[in-house]
Amino acid sequence: MRRLVRGFTLIELMIVVAIIGILASVALTSYSQYTVRARVTELVLAASAFKVTIAEKWQSDFTLGSAGVGLTVTPAGRISGGSVTDTGVIAIAGNNSTVGTAVTIVLTPVPTGERLSWVCSTGGNASMWAYVPTDCRH
Repeated sequence: MRRLVRGFTLIELMIVVAIIGILASVALTSYSQYTVRARVTELVLAASAFKVTIAEKWQSDFTLGSAGVGLTVTPAGRISGGSVTDTGVIAIAGNNSTVGTAVTIVLTPVPTGERLSWVCSTGGNASMWAYVPTDCRH
């Protein structure tokens, strides 16, 4: 007699469930890093107001000597603290409760001729490179 095969065996179903579990575990860790990286990007965007003020000072007299005078970082939203030096170096900090990890983004103005460029870094903390934009991995 001919036997009709219907459905999947238990082994086949267990293999599929195991594969889905492995893929889900990889996806969850990648997604959590992605969400932290998106929040850190918000810190970089929050510094843009300070960047504009410092760039205006640079365009007016091509010096950075007092570009950050009077600029203060107010903790709000994702920003938990920070500072702006007199020479225009911006440091914006986010903590574990607002961003998902304790991270500090440092934006340094670099005059190149008549142009002002910005170098983004983590202040020498290489362990934060997984959570910052690629431009800030110095």
